Amino acid sequence: MLNLANKITILRMLLTPVVVVLLYFHGPVTCALAVVAFAFAAFTDWYDGYVARHGNMVTNMGKFLDPLADKVLISSVLIMFTALGWASAWLVIIIVCRELIVTGLRAIAIDEGITMAADKFGKAKTVTQMLAIIPLSLHYPVFGLDLSGFGTFMLFVAMFLAVFSGVNYCLAFYRQLNAKRAGFGA
Repeated sequence: MLNLANKITILRMLLTPVVVVLLYFHGPVTCALAVVAFAFAAFTDWYDGYVARHGNMVTNMGKFLDPLADKVLISSVLIMFTALGWASAWLVIIIVCRELIVTGLRAIAIDEGITMAADKFGKAKTVTQMLAIIPLSLHYPVFGLDLSGFGTFMLFVAMFLAVFSGVNYCLAFYRQLNAKRAGFGA
């Protein structure tokens, strides 16, 4: 079960405290290092899926760990932004609550024998969150350019995508659950 793809996913989880600590001791250098660590972790999100699909290493453990690693990384960084005053708490709460709801539904779906793959809106949400986190993590002007406004804008876009994809996920779950239960009654 602990194949290469799953090891890459675990690496993403292990990079989370590195990014958070670098942000905690924020300065131009540590924030730049946090961006590098976060960008590498974000790259592993794509790479572990690539390895799993092309190396025939798709496992139930990987299906569980991959979205969990994303949620741990992104939620931790967003919560750190709130602690630092770099993001509004209400915005982060909405995003994190969406992640908890979808994770809970995913667990129920597994228990019901329902496969719930991420849809295009959920994937767009994840990419947008990553695009928001990088400029927000930099925090300090780069070559005289303050990127925090762009990061904040992208975080608002990510929040709207989180809500939309979360509602879409809930509706898809209930449709599949009702269809499955109707099939058993026939």
